[in-house]
Order: sequence, then C-alpha cells, then structure tokens
Amino acid sequence: MSKYQKKMEAISSLSPEQYRVTQESGTEYPGTGEYLNNKEPGIYVDVVSGEPLFASSDKFDSGSGWPSFTKPIEHANVKELLDARHGTISTEVRSAGGDSHLGHVFPDGPAERGGLRYCINSASLRFVHRDNMEAEGYGAYLNQVENIK
Repeated sequence: MSKYQKKMEAISSLSPEQYRVTQESGTEYPGTGEYLNNKEPGIYVDVVSGEPLFASSDKFDSGSGWPSFTKPIEHANVKELLDARHGTISTEVRSAGGDSHLGHVFPDGPAERGGLRYCINSASLRFVHRDNMEAEGYGAYLNQVENIK
C-alpha cells in the first residue's frame, strides 16, 4: 500500500475551493492561486495525501495565470489521463496516491527544460518550505530544491 493515499480527515478540512478543485475536478480562476507568485525554495505536495509533486526548482512563470512546472518530482506520483470534458482533448494531471485533480499538462513549456508545462491549481497544493522539509519527512527531496541567494 502506498504511503500516500486519500485521507478523509484531510478532505473534511479542505476549504470549499480546495474541495471543488481536488474532488470535483474544478479549476481555480487564473491569477487567483495562492502559489502563483511564490518564489520561495521548497516543494509542493498534494493537499489531500501529502505526496510530493513538484519542486520550486522546476517552477516557471508561464504567463498562464496558474503555477507552472516543467516536471513532477517523481513521475510515479502523478497520473496523466485523457480529458475530453470541455469539448477539447487535453491531458489531466492527478495525484497518484490521493487521486486529487491537480490541473493539466501541455506540450508548450520551455524547450530547453523538456518542453512540458504542468499547469497546476494552487488549491490542490500545500507548499513545504525547504527549511521545513526534513522535519516534515521530505528530506529525500532536498537535492531537488535550489538555493536562493
């Protein structure tokens, strides 16, 4: 059994917006997400399961209105699913253990960093600052977080 899984106590403590996004596959309004302009070093984890998803080192300003990343911390922690709900075909991104809706991935990211743009809702995420990663059990990912000078 995965260390990371959907936790009912976490779901019951979600804000209405976090619930709508993670559990009902919603999308937050562009430009409104808590982490859109976050430039602190650390990692982003699933707000429901706590599984590590993205590192600040892989975050970039895509101009889309949502936090964007070039890749997940571990590909095994995200599921990519075909999404045809909105009259177009896209690739939905969900957390593997928590099954939270995170956002979508597009092939228009920075070419020099792999070409992908993981467009992620802040409401699906919890940020763990580099200074707290060891204490919160994420020390294994410290090597993926840059030093900010």
